[in-house]
Amino acid sequence: MTMPQAPFEGARGFQFAEKSIFERGTPGRTAVSLPPLDVPPVDAKKHFGRFSRVEAAGLPEVSEPEVTRHFVRLSQHNFSIDTQFYPLGSCTMKFNPKVNEWAARLRGFANVHPYMPESMWQGGLELMARLEDLLADIVGMDHVNLQPAAGAQGELAGLMMIRAFHQSKGRTPKKVLIPDTAHGTNPASCALNGLVAVPFPSGDDGIVDPARVAALIDDDTAAIMITNPNTIGLFERHLPTISNMVHDNGALVYGDGANLNALMGRARPGDLGVDVMQFNLHKTFTTPHGGGGPGCGPVAFKKTLEPFQPLPVVKRTAKSSQVSYSLDYDRKESIGRLRSFIGNFGMMVRAYAYIREMGAEGLKAATDLAVLNANYVRAEIGDEYPVAFDALCMHEVIVSDKRLQKETGIKTLDIAKRLIDFGFHPPTVYFPLVVAGAMMIEPTETESKETIDQFIAAMKQIAQEARENPDKLREAPTTTRIARLDEARAARKPRLRWSPGTDAAQ
Repeated sequence: MTMPQAPFEGARGFQFAEKSIFERGTPGRTAVSLPPLDVPPVDAKKHFGRFSRVEAAGLPEVSEPEVTRHFVRLSQHNFSIDTQFYPLGSCTMKFNPKVNEWAARLRGFANVHPYMPESMWQGGLELMARLEDLLADIVGMDHVNLQPAAGAQGELAGLMMIRAFHQSKGRTPKKVLIPDTAHGTNPASCALNGLVAVPFPSGDDGIVDPARVAALIDDDTAAIMITNPNTIGLFERHLPTISNMVHDNGALVYGDGANLNALMGRARPGDLGVDVMQFNLHKTFTTPHGGGGPGCGPVAFKKTLEPFQPLPVVKRTAKSSQVSYSLDYDRKESIGRLRSFIGNFGMMVRAYAYIREMGAEGLKAATDLAVLNANYVRAEIGDEYPVAFDALCMHEVIVSDKRLQKETGIKTLDIAKRLIDFGFHPPTVYFPLVVAGAMMIEPTETESKETIDQFIAAMKQIAQEARENPDKLREAPTTTRIARLDEARAARKPRLRWSPGTDAAQ
């Protein structure tokens, strides 16, 4: 097996060919010692009718070593921010400080139950109130609601509040203007709110042109949704002008907060005219990226939208020098409850710990380093991989396969697959759609110069390989447990369940 040349890391070591757990074991094998069944047999069909199982479940029969090795090996196949550089553009895969986990596991926070009387978890409610204040100050808003369970739900909540605002004025505008450099979830949030997404192209410089917005605004415009920095990694410098135009027509400005990692401490969306926005705590404030687990996507807003925020709302009550906290459910204009209880509290603790640890200067420094790292990558690989727009980027840089494809026939997918052989997770590919053959690279501020230099060297070596031995790239990756998959077949004919005789490698 050919290995990448030094100094690349991460692609060495054992690779185990791990079968599906259903393909392991033998009848009668077990991992436990159980006493004889001490209850009489029951006719399940008689008691449970059609809900009874008439055949054995077909569970694997394996020993304890087989169980242990199976799941440990599966864990070794994982790629995470704790194992190596993860330049997945638009996702801000920054390292999550372990002090956050320590804070979330403190007994007083970890043992909170949502049905506890409010008097028994005043500390938790106080943390929520303080986190709301901190987040509001960071983005220049008047209020924050922590209930949404993800950034996408925060986005949905923001549009629900905009719709409720217009309805309170006796209006029902339907149009939401969305530039082609906004995030892809925006149209879906519009559809779920009964609103109509109106896409339009950005200017030739990659940012929104006020003249194009002016041509679209009318009495049926409810809002504009704008991502800043946008998905091309550029700052929307005309946003104050656009905000004034939108407000003058009775509409509102929704700001997608997914790219806040390029702004915090340097610019506040609220000061630029944004009326409502969502946070992605997993991107900017170092809470876990989920993997199926709980998330938190708070929504921030100006005071004009305060009556419409989700229920319940954390409420402060001051008596003399004593402050108590409660949950307010009595809000007649609210859009209502978005999910059970009050949100995913553990994520709030992690984000609060991060903000308190960093402080105002630390958050500003994180922004500066994120922007510096992205521009360093842009400057170092721009000759081989042309940038989409020849301008200083913010926290992420978008390059393309334009030059290599023309010279060698090598495409973005080949480059991404070859990066795996060097121990790097590929960047986001073929997005944003406005850039052909795009590679969206976001280094984040948590990566050292040494790590970024290794990534840059790998990208340069791949460009050299494309000219000298392009077939090597078309066969990549070669150091992984499974070779390159047929992605078109996987998308069109997915194998969603296992059955005997099925090829596990399909």
